[in-house]
Amino acid sequence: MIKVLWLKYKAIIAYLFFGVVTTLVNIGSFGIMAAYWHWNYQVATVTAWILTVIAAYLTNKVWVFGSRYTTFMAFIKELSSFFFFRGLTLALELIIMYIGVSLINGNLILVKLIDNIVVVVVNYLFSKWYIFKKVGK
Repeated sequence: MIKVLWLKYKAIIAYLFFGVVTTLVNIGSFGIMAAYWHWNYQVATVTAWILTVIAAYLTNKVWVFGSRYTTFMAFIKELSSFFFFRGLTLALELIIMYIGVSLINGNLILVKLIDNIVVVVVNYLFSKWYIFKKVGK
């Protein structure tokens, strides 16, 4: 029974696990840059996003969705698609951070945590439906 559940939910479990890992990368690097180095929170958000997207692409590709491509152009298409959709969620992230920090005066790390929860869900949907979709489905 456990094996059946594992096979059925493997991608979701792996995505959640690596989502936690990339969230730690995002919040950790953001926290260091914003709280300790006193960078502007928007600059820290974008820089943390770059680090997180690199980590997310590698983990999603290999362990979550098991993506395989046969040509260099297929790789470029997948990578471009990944960064495009992550760019959309970067815009969402910047909006959430602006509202939470600049308009509401929320705690930087708390707003970043809320932001990450929203972004992880949206990124999963983009990855499953558009980026790493199975060919022929």
